[in-house]
Amino acid sequence: MSMWSAIVLIVLISIAGGVANNFAKARARGERRNESDALIGSELAALRERVEVLEKIVTDPRNELRRELDALERTG
Repeated sequence: MSMWSAIVLIVLISIAGGVANNFAKARARGERRNESDALIGSELAALRERVEVLEKIVTDPRNELRRELDALERTG
């Protein structure tokens, strides 16, 4: 093997290693993104439940809301 062939081979191996490294990093980022998407989805579901409860409180008849607030003040 000539010196130039060895140099070309070393360069090609280095480039292939860099590409493989970038591919592995991108794959790891994708897995982390999937985990964060799941976490965001569960947080969104919890927030939707809270908004539903708040909507029920706000849309209750005025007397019912007043009684609930009075009960909260007595316990607090």
